[in-house]
Amino acid sequence: MRDIITLACSECKERNYTTTRNKKTMTEKLELKKFCPSCRKHTPHKETK
Repeated sequence: MRDIITLACSECKERNYTTTRNKKTMTEKLELKKFCPSCRKHTPHKETK
C-alpha cells in the first residue's frame, strides 16, 4: 500500500529525493526540510508526481 513519491526543492524545483508514504494514513502532501545540492542549503522539499 506504500507508494513511491518524489520530493522537489521549493526554491529551484529540482527533484532530489524519493521516499515512500502510505496514502491511506497520510492524505495531505508530504513536505520535509532536506539538503538541496544545487542550492547548497537546507530547503523545504514538497511532494511531486
